Amino acid sequence: MKRWLRLLLRFTPERRLAALLAGGALLWVLPAPLGPVAGPVALAGALLAVLVELLRLPNDASLRVQREAPAHVGLGDPEQMTYRLENHTRVALRLALQDRLPACVEGGIGRATYAVPAEQTLVVPVPLRGVARAAAPLGPIGARVTTRWGLVGWRLHREPGDEIRVTPSVAGVRRFRLLAMQNRLDTAGVRNLRRRGEGRGFAGLREYALGDDPRHIDWKATAKRQKLITREFTIERSQTVITLIDAGRGMTQLAGDFSRFEHALSSALVLTDIAVHAGDRVGTLVFDDQIRAFVPAQQSRGALHAVRDAFVPVTATSREPDYAAAFRYLATHQRKRALIVFYTDVLGVRASRALLAHVGRSAQRHLCLVVALRNDALFALAEPGATATPARLFDHAAAEELLTSREDALERMRRAGAVVLDVSPTTMTAGVINRYLELKGRGAI
Repeated sequence: MKRWLRLLLRFTPERRLAALLAGGALLWVLPAPLGPVAGPVALAGALLAVLVELLRLPNDASLRVQREAPAHVGLGDPEQMTYRLENHTRVALRLALQDRLPACVEGGIGRATYAVPAEQTLVVPVPLRGVARAAAPLGPIGARVTTRWGLVGWRLHREPGDEIRVTPSVAGVRRFRLLAMQNRLDTAGVRNLRRRGEGRGFAGLREYALGDDPRHIDWKATAKRQKLITREFTIERSQTVITLIDAGRGMTQLAGDFSRFEHALSSALVLTDIAVHAGDRVGTLVFDDQIRAFVPAQQSRGALHAVRDAFVPVTATSREPDYAAAFRYLATHQRKRALIVFYTDVLGVRASRALLAHVGRSAQRHLCLVVALRNDALFALAEPGATATPARLFDHAAAEELLTSREDALERMRRAGAVVLDVSPTTMTAGVINRYLELKGRGAI
């Protein structure tokens, strides 16, 4: 009994049926003998039309509604999902489709009506965009199905059980990978550097420099150019690259549409992809006052996915970062020499005193590349302009003082043995990759 009741409740009357019954009711008020005859005939006709409509409506087997969505969407990256509406009946159908997507993505169809011809499939492309990093189910699909008569509707409800992960932006990964395949990395600001060494692979020719092995002099090229020319060879070895990402208070500041933390995650993901394809071992560590995510160094195609999945749940917080705990954890879990690419905010000598100490100590074991994220608004404020007001000049002086202190802190890191890259968060990816390729090419890792 309950099953039949649930089945009956899936059918809903439509506006056309209400209009049909209202028109038939008017026939009852006609004078006799027309009214008493026309009224029952109209009611019987309406009931017959409803019965035929119910028979024409599809069942679960003859109407399939499927959603095909990407498993991962990059934060801020445009994507596309599709709805497949398969009509296996001999009747053209109209579907008033509705979905309810999670808050971490925007797009979807909302509410829209589609006509699906008899025995055909309609594919509906739908734009999708990630707005917050998270992993969440995509939610249910609902539809109200009618035929062209539009007298009775059939309510359809689907729970596909699919989910989506909004990860750091992967547009950079795709772009740099595509450019690398087309040998066009220079268009993204990446210099195509060769690794210099004494491996078996020939890399190119260059002018002889003091300290080069005389056995590598190319005498034919030397005779042609009238100066000493030596050969370069590739180094056939794998190194370890660890991205260390500060998730503390300074990384919550906006740089464009997203926080500096989001830009750091996206850049780290691109660097991880480049390092994986270069044959390096890759890992990551994210921290604020605690360790938020850690992926130990590994060398496999699955390393990029492991790092990407580790980034999904982490967020920047208003807490002060605990540099001591982060570097202590790193020292425990990464004992061999590695390139540590450290994304952080550097304010000044006094504010960064703990950071300076631990970067210097880490530089004794590892090669530390500090990616110091600029505050673009502060740099803009340091330029007063020709028509600056007294208040603007005061802000300019304060900004200059902060930037001078910041540069002093960066210089102390350089003297401690770290490599420092001072960049804007919105344009840092090419600079980070260039510096990584340069360090790898010099055999510094």
